[in-house]
Amino acid sequence: MSDLHAYPSANIDVQYDVKRCIHAGECVQGAPKVFDPKRQPWVDPSQAEASATADVVMRCPSGALHFSRNDGGSEETPDAVNTIAIQPDGPLFVRGDIRIETQDGEVILTDTRVALCRCGLSKNKPFCDNSHIDNFSDAASLGTISATEPSGDSRVLTVVPSGNGPLLFRGPVSITAADGSTSTTQKCALCRCGHSSNKPFCDGTHREVGFVSAG
Repeated sequence: MSDLHAYPSANIDVQYDVKRCIHAGECVQGAPKVFDPKRQPWVDPSQAEASATADVVMRCPSGALHFSRNDGGSEETPDAVNTIAIQPDGPLFVRGDIRIETQDGEVILTDTRVALCRCGLSKNKPFCDNSHIDNFSDAASLGTISATEPSGDSRVLTVVPSGNGPLLFRGPVSITAADGSTSTTQKCALCRCGHSSNKPFCDGTHREVGFVSAG
C-alpha cells in the first residue's frame, strides 16, 4: 500500500504522506470537520471552505499534509524567512524554502515544512518518526555557535544529512529555542545523533557514540 494518499474535492485537494506524519494534531484541532481520525476516509476537504483548509494544512509541521487548489485560490508558498524551531524532547521543525540533498548534490526533496530527527533513533531518517518519545530528553535550548550572517540573494535553505554525522544547513535561517532565544546564520551543523553537549549544534560526539545514519 502506498504511503501517499490523495483526498480530492471540488475546490481543494489534500495530499497526505503517512510516513512523514508525527501526529502533531494541528489538522484535527484546526479543522475537525475536515480531518476526523474516526471517519473513513479521515480527510474530507469538502467539509470546509478551501482557504480555511489550506491555512490549517500549512500548520502541519512535518509536511505530511499538502494541498492543491482547484478554485484558483493561492497555492502553497514558502515562508518569507527560513526558520528552525527546536522542540523540547523532540525534532527540529523546519519551515521555509527547503531543499534536502545528498552529499553528492542529488535533490531528495523540496518542501516548505519538514520535521527532522535529532534523537538519532528514527527509522525514517532524516525525518522524525516519533522515536524520540520516552527515549530522548533535551530542553531545546540554544547552544553556542559562531554565527555566519546571511549574505547573497538566495533564499533556499539546503539541508544535507552527512554520512553518520550531523545535518548540514546552508542558506539563511533563524534558529529558535524553546525559551524564544534565536540565532541567525548562513551555515551550521546540527546534531542528529542525540548526544551532543552543545545541542542543537554538532560537537563531534557522533563519532564517539558510533552513530549510524542509515540502515
